[in-house]
Amino acid sequence: MPSLYALVLGVIVLTLLSVSLFRASKVKTKADYLVAGRSLPAFVLVLTLLSSWVGSGSLLGGAENAYKHGFAALWQAGGGWCGLLLIYFIAPRARKFAQYTIPDLLETRYNQVARVLGVIAVLFAFTAITSYQLTGGGDILHLVFPTVITSDLGKYIIAVFVIVFTAIAGMSSVAYMDVVIGLLATTTMLVATPFLLHAAGGWSGVHHALPPTHFQVLGDFTLIQGLELLVPTMLLMLGNQTMYQKFFSARSERDARVAVAGWIVGTIILETVIVVLAMLGSVIFPSGEVAKHPREILAFTALHGLPAWLGALLMGAVFAKIISTANNYLFSPATNLVNDIFVRYIAPDASNKRVLIVSRLMVVLLGIWALYQSLHTESVLKKTMYAYTIYSAALTPVILAAFYSRRANAAGAVSAIAAGTVVTVFWDSPFIHQHLPAMIADRDAIFPALLISVLCLVVISALTKPPRQEQVAPFFD
Repeated sequence: MPSLYALVLGVIVLTLLSVSLFRASKVKTKADYLVAGRSLPAFVLVLTLLSSWVGSGSLLGGAENAYKHGFAALWQAGGGWCGLLLIYFIAPRARKFAQYTIPDLLETRYNQVARVLGVIAVLFAFTAITSYQLTGGGDILHLVFPTVITSDLGKYIIAVFVIVFTAIAGMSSVAYMDVVIGLLATTTMLVATPFLLHAAGGWSGVHHALPPTHFQVLGDFTLIQGLELLVPTMLLMLGNQTMYQKFFSARSERDARVAVAGWIVGTIILETVIVVLAMLGSVIFPSGEVAKHPREILAFTALHGLPAWLGALLMGAVFAKIISTANNYLFSPATNLVNDIFVRYIAPDASNKRVLIVSRLMVVLLGIWALYQSLHTESVLKKTMYAYTIYSAALTPVILAAFYSRRANAAGAVSAIAAGTVVTVFWDSPFIHQHLPAMIADRDAIFPALLISVLCLVVISALTKPPRQEQVAPFFD
């Protein structure tokens, strides 16, 4: 049986490599590498958006939550759904703006300081997200080859895959790999669900085996705990640079909006199926090794709870989704360093060839940094919320203000980005615990960081000069 799993994983790796090499032949310019030549149709956009969003945060962190708490885990997924409903109206505006990165947007709407601080916030958030994709991939390789590959060695192997796939062809590689991965993952998870439901004794068996709280809206969460899962996920979705980069890559404004509609449907289905699969796995495997590491429940269930052919496909789908998400979140900050620092300040007249070389070098360096973080990550769920919170508090308020507020200005944006980043990064420090009541200091950083960021944006913008007309004009009809 391990040989079957090895074969499936090998085929997936070779397929993804083939897609990357094929797309690399079409990359000639900076726009080709960074935004796929602005040529992606709606069908490709749907699958690349779905694949980039549903990664280890859902497959590991969300599944761990579902293993422990049941359907209440959907509070985390629900944040993405709420964000998507709002994004439907933002997508055409984003495509009309049509730059390369979020810091491009920040400088156009605010100033250069906002651009640089935006790059810093993205680097913190997205390399953290990439890091726990490497953790998930390492877990899978260890499960399939327990006597040969340790979890840490698996992280190194996955890091090499991700760096190579991402560096070869940039956005074009990422987007078209996601088409293959999205179709594989969605189909396999839907097919696996009835098999596991039967193994768990049907829906009545599931109800009998799990506590009643697993089927309640809040479960054993308090309302504040539910919101601490929902709000950062929603705000990350609303301001997510990888999403805006995909919109900048769209063939047209219509393709961007159609893609969001498909993305909404796909995300609701796929994330609900992930929670159901994790709950079924918790019924079939309520104890043992997986109970100590519940983030591995989907991969463990694929290995031990399904027919060999289907288990191998599900394991391969989870593996591929993790690689896909890592590709997206590694490529995005590399784009920032190239477009927002190298081209903007160091070599504004750099040739396309030089930009492509530097872009690939940045992918390698950031991949190494993400690997370092992965080797020091214990809880994927905690790392997920940390990454989401940095982005949610530092960037999402100023991004939304760019599209919907004529009064928000550079001073307010700069203070908001800085405050949101600093509060999140230092929230777990001894200083916070020494100077704030335990009932506040022991909570997640999302609400304090978001509150301070929004206050800075609103109050400082109100007390200083309004933005110039040329700063506002690109974002309003």
